[in-house]
Amino acid sequence: MGCCNRSCGLIAGIAIGAALALLGGILFPVGDNLIVESVLEEAVIQNGTPTYENWLTQGGGTLRQFWFFDVQNAREVVEEGATPVVVEKGPYSYWTRYLPKMTVKFNPNDTVSYSILNEAVFEPLYSSGTEMDVISTLNLAVAYNYTFDGPYNIFTGKDDVTKVGTIDKWRRSRTLDFWNDTYCNMINGTDGSNFAPYVDATKPLYFFSSDICRSVSASYERSLELKGIPVYRFTLLASTLASPLENPDNHCYCRDLETTKNCSMAGVLDISSCQKGQPIYISLPHFLHGSPSLLESVKGLKPILDEHDTYLQVEPMTGITLGFSKKIQVNMMYGPSKVITVLKKVNSSTIFPLVWMNESAELDDESATMLKMALVDSITMLDVIRKLLLGVGLFIFALCLILYIVVRCKGKRIV
Repeated sequence: MGCCNRSCGLIAGIAIGAALALLGGILFPVGDNLIVESVLEEAVIQNGTPTYENWLTQGGGTLRQFWFFDVQNAREVVEEGATPVVVEKGPYSYWTRYLPKMTVKFNPNDTVSYSILNEAVFEPLYSSGTEMDVISTLNLAVAYNYTFDGPYNIFTGKDDVTKVGTIDKWRRSRTLDFWNDTYCNMINGTDGSNFAPYVDATKPLYFFSSDICRSVSASYERSLELKGIPVYRFTLLASTLASPLENPDNHCYCRDLETTKNCSMAGVLDISSCQKGQPIYISLPHFLHGSPSLLESVKGLKPILDEHDTYLQVEPMTGITLGFSKKIQVNMMYGPSKVITVLKKVNSSTIFPLVWMNESAELDDESATMLKMALVDSITMLDVIRKLLLGVGLFIFALCLILYIVVRCKGKRIV
């Protein structure tokens, strides 16, 4: 009777072990499917989803910092036509985009419209000077405060989650009218705050930047962690502002053959067509990735990739941008003039750097904790549970099976 009880107990153990291992095995595909369904549902921009909350208000706001180029030899430039020598002065920092998106309206075609207020508040804590500092440069008014960006109209992803955040219209139009070319006037991708879930690191991310009046793409650079959350870092490639000779896609951004030396100049973008005709050129700070002639025409510049590149840090499952640093430089073209007295001594046209800006934001600690609990910790817990069930189940199954075989063998020898 004792041997029978022992055998029955071991058989029960084998059954329990097999059941636990089977449950653990089932949880792998089933659990993954549940996670996918949950992520796809919460990626939609609608009331109650984490994506909506992150999209509506960027926790902590955005820090916009300015570095001005102070001309050290202004008299020599004007009187003798000398090469400008500049010294970077800054940063001067402002909190912006800390208010929720404005005039938010959900539309019947599964889109949502909104505008962004560019209100800025000076932040002395992150500034090296005051707003009263005097800087010698070309006279160009650069105003950002109390202006509006938009209106935007984007897809919510409700009907097709792969389209979430994709811009349908900007300023009530599906195309731009700055470039006199269908390709360059395309509005591609999102506004950069979020992308479709399950980001593919092998494919570029497309987004539209109203600051430079065009769409751009960012490519995967590396994986890292931001406050305990795994993210993909995407950066702009050097080809973004390359000359049309290096990147034919940029042919329609070349507008002035003389200034761009027959479209051979790299690193600058003429945006005068979207700045009321002002001779404004956009580049990366210190003419990063620019033609050598840009650095030769102004002394004191030193491009450094790690300091001057633009990047996005995107959580790959949800597609939400958790951190970013958008860096651009505003330049102005000046040259010989018989009308403007101070430019009579200038020998050649020069694209002169006025100021460079770093607009950056990062997920605040409270939001990071909530996202980590909802996403990272839950996935980790599920992974631990299913591996534990599978491991313990297989262990119990194997142990009880071995003991059962041993008991059976001993029983036969006794008989």
